[in-house]
Amino acid sequence: MTQVFHWLEKAVLAALTRLGGRGSYEKIAEEVAEVLRASGSEWRVDRESRISSVAKACGWLRDKGLVTVEEAGKERFVALDSEGIEYAVNGLPERKVVNHLQMKGEATVEEISALPRSEIGLMWARRRGWVDFVKKNSTTFVILKENVPDKTDVEKFLESLYTSPDAEIPESSVPQAVLEELLRRQKIVKITEKTMKTVSLTDSGRQAAAQLTEVVPEVTRLTPELLRSGAWRQVVLSKYDVKAPTPPVFAAKRHPLSEVIRMVKQAYVEMGFEEIEGPIVELAFWNFDALFQPQDHPAREMQDTFYLLEPAAGDVPVEHVEAVKAVHETGGDTGSKGWRYKWSVEEARKLLLRTHTTATTIRHLAKVKKPPVKVFCVDRIFRNEKVDWKHLAEFHQIEGIVVEKTANLRMLMGVLKDFYARLGLKEVRFRPSFFPYTEPSMEVEVKLGGKWLELGGSGIFRPETTYPFGVRDPVLAWGLGLERLAMVIYGLEDIRAFHLNDLAWLRTASPMKVLAAAGGF
Repeated sequence: MTQVFHWLEKAVLAALTRLGGRGSYEKIAEEVAEVLRASGSEWRVDRESRISSVAKACGWLRDKGLVTVEEAGKERFVALDSEGIEYAVNGLPERKVVNHLQMKGEATVEEISALPRSEIGLMWARRRGWVDFVKKNSTTFVILKENVPDKTDVEKFLESLYTSPDAEIPESSVPQAVLEELLRRQKIVKITEKTMKTVSLTDSGRQAAAQLTEVVPEVTRLTPELLRSGAWRQVVLSKYDVKAPTPPVFAAKRHPLSEVIRMVKQAYVEMGFEEIEGPIVELAFWNFDALFQPQDHPAREMQDTFYLLEPAAGDVPVEHVEAVKAVHETGGDTGSKGWRYKWSVEEARKLLLRTHTTATTIRHLAKVKKPPVKVFCVDRIFRNEKVDWKHLAEFHQIEGIVVEKTANLRMLMGVLKDFYARLGLKEVRFRPSFFPYTEPSMEVEVKLGGKWLELGGSGIFRPETTYPFGVRDPVLAWGLGLERLAMVIYGLEDIRAFHLNDLAWLRTASPMKVLAAAGGF
């Protein structure tokens, strides 16, 4: 046999073969005990434990396709209750009354009352016609009548049930009169209903059973005692089945979004980039004006941007105000004509929740100015969006820039291809596009699952964005929504899935599954 079997599985297969290929858990448990006894071993556990072990082994065999387990209906069983066990050992209350009278001939009611459960005993002794009551000198006596049987059918049944190895018997096998009497009396017997299961060998099971050799109990754990005593030399050790089902282990792991953030940061660091951070509460100056976005642009309105009520404004960097103002009004020294409107510093002083991480990038660029610069940012941004399957009010953006004297569009394409390849996305293509602060601009698409998916925008910063801060070298820039990338990696259709706390999905989600299926790894 190529499969590894637990010794109990072998015993069940052998037992089913002896039963003609079909039997209940109870019958199989009895037969397993016989199989072990025939091999010179004893199964030293109680009946309930045997049945439970057989049921477990049948489950293993069913998973291997060697047996089928079917419901065979329900059956009622009779078992001793708490008082029933007491009566089976010490006798029924009416029998104690009889025994007392047989020793003394007669006794007063007060004397009988000293016996355990005397009221029950007197009632049932009189109902059975075993005793009578007589008065002598105003005293009531209990006298024993003739023809009292040594044992009633009820007493015989209680004794047989108590000594039975099964501890219970089918209700159908109990005499009707005996059962009715016992049920009228409280806590002597109890009725339980069980779902009966029938186990049958499959063709594969018959073949496996035919190849069985002698079945003996095996040791599944090598204990210190076995080693110290040397008894391990005399026992049969179970083989390990590395394919056996085991309870699932839900070890601690990163949230799926955190895992993608880790992957993105690792990819950038491997490429020689440095991570930068910026404030969540940002000046409109850095969020909009520094990026050559006019102050009357629709994106700056309250229906798109979260503005702060308190404090409502902050201090703009005075060293950059005039240069940014000139670019907006006339184009400054960039060769552009600008937007040709009156730029307002009060509008630039407004505080808001940043709408993109490009605000962090331009802050850093204004500080360092000179190449080489290779930085990235992965952080939260906020937009006044209606939440639906593809939009959130709070999400993450990935941003990166490269500043080099010889930087060009071909270099930008190479950097992006390298970045996506490190995430397992090998096929990348670019499409011309338009973005407010880059020229030329292009969209990035990756192929996954046979489909081309748009993942972000990129381009070279316009002079109107870089000249006001003294940056004269080309600036390659790109950005994409982290959740959008994560949806592609995890194969999701709804962005809200990341925040629903679905434990079943969180426990099994892996960024490698989809990427490996697509040939990324």
